[in-house]
Amino acid sequence: MAMTAASVFGSGGCLELLTSSKAMRGKLWTRLAPFISKRHASTSQTSLSSSSSSCSVINPWLFVGLGNPGEKYQCTRHNVGFDMIDMFAQSQGISLTRHPFKALFGEGMVEGVPVLLAKPQTYMNLSGESVGPLAAYYKLPLNRVLVAFDDMDLPCGVLRLQPKGGYGHHNGSVDFIIMCFNELIRVKSLIYHFRKNREFGRLRIGIGRPPGQMDPKAFVLQKFNKTGRERIDSAIEEGVEILKLVVTKGLTEAARSSNVDQKYKHLTTHDMQL
Repeated sequence: MAMTAASVFGSGGCLELLTSSKAMRGKLWTRLAPFISKRHASTSQTSLSSSSSSCSVINPWLFVGLGNPGEKYQCTRHNVGFDMIDMFAQSQGISLTRHPFKALFGEGMVEGVPVLLAKPQTYMNLSGESVGPLAAYYKLPLNRVLVAFDDMDLPCGVLRLQPKGGYGHHNGSVDFIIMCFNELIRVKSLIYHFRKNREFGRLRIGIGRPPGQMDPKAFVLQKFNKTGRERIDSAIEEGVEILKLVVTKGLTEAARSSNVDQKYKHLTTHDMQL
């Protein structure tokens, strides 16, 4: 029987080590081996039985894609976070099914690390109602949560991995307003349900800025043209590799390497409508 992160971590997200007998310890080792760090996996089963406290359990990652549910919003700019999670799930053979916490949810193993995937079905501005309880259920620290969403402050198809919250430094008022708008409509609900804590990771997916005086709300609900769709599809493939890097190297190291590659991509397309 295949083991999942939820079945191992239990309903409260905690690992319980029961070592009352050699038989129990043997079964326990088999059950937990995929979730124990390589350093401890290389030790003998006897070592586990002698000191259960020596085990180091790998915390799961929770990858969340933001978007709006329903066919009406499929393939729109606002739903690229959903697209990212769908592609990552497909690449790793993870199925997404309905979950009690108002989300499409899946779980699997990536490079020996348990990974949880979620697409909140609450609409973008209420996504915290899903993600907050989900992270709490698995007792995840926010540095193991990564949220993918669209960003008008980045050129179409450009990605930026951000280990934690913050606006950074902006030279112009327009940049600052756009960044604030992104934060407001995309992650405000998450921050509220994380008890105003911003220390979760972001994978920002550039969709470009609206042309002229176009209402940003209308812009994000439109579909891409052919060129824009091609760039987003390519970016999502790159995003899958970035997420795998997050799993193996952590947020900070993944951001350091991936952001350099993304920095100058499509530089001249920043203000083009795609």
